Amino acid sequence: MSRHAASGRRHGLRRGRHRLPDYQPQPRPKMLVEPPTPPIALTPLMACSPDTPQDVLWHIAEYAPHLRRWLVANPAATPAMLEYLAQVGGKDVGEALNILLESLEAHDSA
Repeated sequence: MSRHAASGRRHGLRRGRHRLPDYQPQPRPKMLVEPPTPPIALTPLMACSPDTPQDVLWHIAEYAPHLRRWLVANPAATPAMLEYLAQVGGKDVGEALNILLESLEAHDSA
């Protein structure tokens, strides 16, 4: 008797009768990581809120021209941002900048 045959007998394996167990898939464990938050909805309120982070304000300035006029009304808008808005323009941006400058001049003269 061969060495492998003797080994198989000791472990209860018989040639030709060894059967693999039926495959029973196990569900994958769910990840414990939360899904990412959906993209931020850009609104006029967000554009003129002083609590909006600067990187979001700059994103609005660059990629949401319909909201640029609201950035002018934001007290957190930096001089660099106002200069950028004056250069790129957008709907009613010029009028918003004129209103801002007039109000600043009226405040300074008072």
